[in-house]
Amino acid sequence: MSISTSEPAATPAAVTNGHSTATDKGKLRLDTSDLKSSYCNVCNASSTKEEIVLSLGINRNWELELSGEVEVQLLHRIILSPFAAKRLAQMLTSLIGDYEARHGELR
Repeated sequence: MSISTSEPAATPAAVTNGHSTATDKGKLRLDTSDLKSSYCNVCNASSTKEEIVLSLGINRNWELELSGEVEVQLLHRIILSPFAAKRLAQMLTSLIGDYEARHGELR
């Protein structure tokens, strides 16, 4: 499947946990045959004019006071177009709002 970055694709609500969903421009089928999952509790972001870069990893050192330093193992680097990054930001804003409505405000 190819999605043009010259114009925004489906609205954030169009991507769901299912493999196929309706969008305002037709049907979107998600191929999950090569999908891999991993846990990350650290995220850093940077950008250039052409791309947004997310670096994801794990902080396993929970007792900072004892060691004096934090070591983060970076596991994934995701490079997005600015259009895709904006759609991701909209989806995350919506998901966090729903989460906080159910479980209370994150602080």
